[in-house]
Amino acid sequence: MEILLIVVGGLVLLTATSMLASRIGIVAPLLLLLIGIGIGYIPGVPPTILNPEIILIGVLPPLLYGAAVNLPVIDLRRNRKPIFWLSFVLVVVTALIIGFLLHWIVPAIPLPAAIALGAVVAPPDAVAATSVGKRVGMPARLVTILEGESLLNDATSLVLLRTAIAAMAGSFFFWDAVGSFVYAVAVATAVGFVVGAATVWIRSHLSNPVHDTMISFIVPFIAFIPAEELGASGVLAVVIAGLYTGHHAPQHFSATSRINERMNWRTVKFVLENGVFLIMGLETHALIDEVQDESFPIHHVALLALLVFVVLVVIRMIAMFPVVWQVRKSTERYEAMQERIMRAKRSHKDRYENGDEAEPSTKEMQYASWLARASRRVEADVNYAREEGLDWRGSVLLGWSGMRGVVTLAAAQTIPENVPFRAHIILIAFGAATLSLLVHGFTLPPLVRALKPADPASDGHLEELHTLHEELLIAAEHAIDQAVTEANVGGDSNGNGDLSESVIKQAKVASAAAIAPLLLATSLDGGSREPGALTGQTETDKLVELTLLGIEASREELLELRTIGMYSSPALQLASRSIDIFELRYAPPKKG
Repeated sequence: MEILLIVVGGLVLLTATSMLASRIGIVAPLLLLLIGIGIGYIPGVPPTILNPEIILIGVLPPLLYGAAVNLPVIDLRRNRKPIFWLSFVLVVVTALIIGFLLHWIVPAIPLPAAIALGAVVAPPDAVAATSVGKRVGMPARLVTILEGESLLNDATSLVLLRTAIAAMAGSFFFWDAVGSFVYAVAVATAVGFVVGAATVWIRSHLSNPVHDTMISFIVPFIAFIPAEELGASGVLAVVIAGLYTGHHAPQHFSATSRINERMNWRTVKFVLENGVFLIMGLETHALIDEVQDESFPIHHVALLALLVFVVLVVIRMIAMFPVVWQVRKSTERYEAMQERIMRAKRSHKDRYENGDEAEPSTKEMQYASWLARASRRVEADVNYAREEGLDWRGSVLLGWSGMRGVVTLAAAQTIPENVPFRAHIILIAFGAATLSLLVHGFTLPPLVRALKPADPASDGHLEELHTLHEELLIAAEHAIDQAVTEANVGGDSNGNGDLSESVIKQAKVASAAAIAPLLLATSLDGGSREPGALTGQTETDKLVELTLLGIEASREELLELRTIGMYSSPALQLASRSIDIFELRYAPPKKG
C-alpha cells in the first residue's frame, strides 16, 4: 500500500508541477529537481538512493525509443556531421580532459576512476534543453541537433565508462578498447536494425490496436537486452530500432496505430522525463550524507563540482567552432553534388536528343527517373543548407544548451564499490549535473530572447504549408480522375462505371478536407491505408473508396517529398497528422 501511495502521489505531483511550470514560465524538469531536493530534506523523509540499473535498464531504453520514433531521419542525415562531432568526438575529448584534470588536482583518485567520472558527465541530456528551446522559440535546426546528440551520446558515454571500469581492474589495452568500441557500435546497429524491421513487419499485420500498442511498448527492451548480452551498446540498438520504426511507420502502420503510438509515447516520455528529475532531486540528501570523510571534506567536493561544470561549459563552447565550420562546409558539399547530378542529367539527355543512341531501354528510363529524383533531393538539401545555416548566435545557444541529467547520476552509480573515493566521485558528478541544469535552465530562455536567432523555417512557415497543400491536393485529384476514367471505361457488373459527378466532386472535396488543416496551421496527428479498387455498390461506398484513394495518393506524395526533403519536417509532420486524423473518419479502426 505504501508503494502504491508513493507511485500515485508521484504521478499527481508530476502532473501538478507540469501545469504549474507552464503558468509560471519555468520548465517542469527544473522545477521538479528543486521540489525533489526540498522533499529530500523534510524531516522524517527516508534517504532515497535508486538502484542505477533501474534507470539504465528500465528508464533509459523507453525514453530514448520514445524520442527516436519521433525524430525525422531526414533531419539526422542533414545534420549527421555536427551530431557525430558532438555525440562522439566531444564526449571522448571531454571525458579525457576532465579525467586528467581531476587526477592532477586529486592524485589520490586513480586516473581510470577520474576518466570514468569524465565519461558520465560528458554527455548532455537534451530533455530540459529542448523543452526550453521549443517553448522560447529556439530555431528548429538547433533543436534537431540537440535531440540527435542526446540520442547517440549516451552510447558513447556508457561504452567509454565500461572501458574505464575495465582499466580500473587492470585489463585495459588501447587497441582492445578501440576494437571493443567498434564492436559495440556495429553489433548494436545490426541488432537495432533487425529488431526494428522485424517489429515493423509484425505490427503491420496486426489489426487490434491493443496488440499493436503492447508490442510498441516492448520494442525498446527487445532491442536493448540482446545487444547488452552480446557485449554491445544497448542504448544505441534502441535508438536504431526507434529511428527505423519512426521512418517506416507511414508506409506500414495504419492511421490508428500511428496516432496511438504518438499519444502513448508522449505519455510515457512525460512520466519518465519528469520522474527522473524528481528522483534526481530526492537523492541529493542521501548522496551528501555518504560523503563523511574529513580528509576530503564536502566543501572540496563542491569546489570540484563547480570546476567540472566550468570546464564542461568551456569545452563545449570551444567545440562550437568546428560545428559551425562543418555546417558551412555542408553547403559547399551539397552544391558540388548538385552540379555533378546536373552534369549527369545533361549528358544522359544529350545522348538521345543528338541521336547517338536508339530509344532508351527500361533500365535507362529508370536511371533517368533516379536522376530526376536525386536532383530534386539535392536541390532541397542545398536550400536547407543555405537557409538553415548556423551563425554565431545559433552556435552560442547550442553551446549553452549542454545540460547534464539523470543519466549522469545513474551511470556514476555503476562505478564499482571498491574504487577509492567512489561516493565523492558520484557527488561531484551529481553536483556538476545539478549546476548545469539550474544555470543553463534558468539562463537559456533570456539568452534566446536576447540573441533572437533567425529561424527561416518559422519565417516562411505559412507559405510553405500553402505550397505543400497545393502539391498534395493535385496528387489526390489526379489519382481520383485517373480512377474515374478507368472505371468509366471498363465498368463491370458491380456497377463501377458511369460514376456520377456528385460522387466525384464529394470525393475531391473530402480529399481536400483531409489536408485542410495545413491552410489553417492547425496541430493534428500521422497515416497509411489501402483504399482498394472501386468495388462499392452504393454511392456512399464509392464516395468512401474515392476519398481513401485520394488520401492515399496525398500520403504517397508526402512520403516522396519527405524522402526528397523539399519541405521542413514540422510542415511534413503536420501534413501527415492531418491526413491521419481525417482518414479515421472514413476508415475507422478494425475490431479484434
